Amino acid sequence: MNLASIRVITDDVEQLTAFYEQVTGLTARRLSPVFAELVTPGATLAIGATATVGLFGEGSAVPAANRSAIIEFRVGDVDAEFTRLRDVIDGRVVQEPTTMPWGNRSLLFRDPDGTLVNLFTPVGAEALARQQR
Repeated sequence: MNLASIRVITDDVEQLTAFYEQVTGLTARRLSPVFAELVTPGATLAIGATATVGLFGEGSAVPAANRSAIIEFRVGDVDAEFTRLRDVIDGRVVQEPTTMPWGNRSLLFRDPDGTLVNLFTPVGAEALARQQR
């Protein structure tokens, strides 16, 4: 089994898609006005409009209500990304780049809907070894 994608539901697909385009440097595939996706080598970040929720079951997902999941992107240099994104994430930073006990250097911020985003770079020996698997 492979993790294929994470989908977030939003009231503003265009705003959230544009935000993640700036963060990732990728161009999203806008498959319809109510759905877009950013494809990375590891998985896809899908962004769906609130209007799509009814396709799964009314009330099954609520936009801007996440407080348990973190969207994570491995990057080559988290400190350089922090510098590059400073204006984009201004006022949204939860934690400036910090080396975590498990060996990743992490930058945490919130997207426009409040979802926590982690950009991280493995820097410790064990973290680097995990990335080789």
